[in-house]
Amino acid sequence: MNKRNYQKELESIIKNKEEEKTVPSLLLHSCCAPCSSYVLEYLSDHFNITVFYYNPNIYPAEEYGKRVKEQQRLISEMDTKYPVSFLEGEFLPEDFYQAVKGHEGDREGGERCFACYRLRLREAAEAAARGGFDYFTTTLSISPLKNAAKLNEIGEELAKEYGVLYLPSDFKKKNGYKRSVELSAQYGLYRQDYCGCVFSKREREQQAAAREAAGAAGLS
Repeated sequence: MNKRNYQKELESIIKNKEEEKTVPSLLLHSCCAPCSSYVLEYLSDHFNITVFYYNPNIYPAEEYGKRVKEQQRLISEMDTKYPVSFLEGEFLPEDFYQAVKGHEGDREGGERCFACYRLRLREAAEAAARGGFDYFTTTLSISPLKNAAKLNEIGEELAKEYGVLYLPSDFKKKNGYKRSVELSAQYGLYRQDYCGCVFSKREREQQAAAREAAGAAGLS
């Protein structure tokens, strides 16, 4: 079975819409402002975008509030061909903990993350169907640490369930992740050092402590 090239599929959709002279509406689930920066720069030339900020996984609540404000600030400051609007979902951390129950000890990038993908994409699919959007997708595939194939698989399953098209993506391609780092610097965006949930935060802290211990041992 040939490996799908989601970037080429996206480019083909964009080309077809340009030939049709149409500007589809897109509900773009965003995990954070830095990850959305390149995606907005790229897609806002071709879609009417509503950024959907739904991330009940983020810990603690203060971190969530900080990321929401940065997302809103980025949207207000970016110069885009078509206007970008903002929609915030409910912040209910208990929904995340319920979704990942039994996978609390998984390493980042495993089944716990897949359950989190599904939780957030399901909410996006529901919002897209409710709002009559042409497409929905997520910024998550821009991260080198996120499984783009799994994200697209889940998105396409939910598209069939909710009757709204999923926009295929692997935004890290074409130097997308590199560009997001550049744009983050340009706009002075807050860039967190962990994905968002308490489990990823603990894992990063453990890794940092291990590096520090190894460094101290090397100096002794």
